[in-house]
Amino acid sequence: MSKNVEQQNVENGENINSKDFLIGSLIGGIVGASVALLFAPKSGKELRDDLNEGAVVLKDRANEWKDVAYVKGNEWKDYAKEASGQVQKNVTEKSQELTEKFKDTSKSIQDKINVAKENASVVKETAEEAAEEVAEAAEEAAEDVKNK
Repeated sequence: MSKNVEQQNVENGENINSKDFLIGSLIGGIVGASVALLFAPKSGKELRDDLNEGAVVLKDRANEWKDVAYVKGNEWKDYAKEASGQVQKNVTEKSQELTEKFKDTSKSIQDKINVAKENASVVKETAEEAAEEVAEAAEEAAEDVKNK
C-alpha cells in the first residue's frame, strides 16, 4: 500500500512539475512574443494585426488550459471521493472490530467475576461448616473435661 502512495506522490510531483513547466513556458512565450512584437520594426497596422493574432492564439491556449484544468479537477474530485470512501470503510471496519473486542473482553471479565463469586460462596460455606465443626469439637472437649 505504501508503495502505491509513494508512486502516487511521485506522479503527483511530476504532474505538478509538468504543470509548472507548461505554465512557465506559456508565460515565457507570451512575454517573448510581446517583446518581439514591440521591438520589431513594423508599421502600426502590421503591429496591431500581429497583436490581434497573438491575442487570438493566447485566447485559444487559455481555453485549452481551462479544459485541461476542468478535466484534472474532475479527476481529483473523483479521487478524493474514492479515498474518502475507503477511509470511511476502514474506520467503520476498525470500529466494529474494536466494539466486538470490547464486548468479548467485557463478557470474559464478567464470566471471571461470576466464577470468583461462586468460588467465594463455596469458600464461605466451607468456612462456616469448618467453624461449626470447630465449635462442636470445642463443646465436646469442654464436656469431656467436665466429666473427668
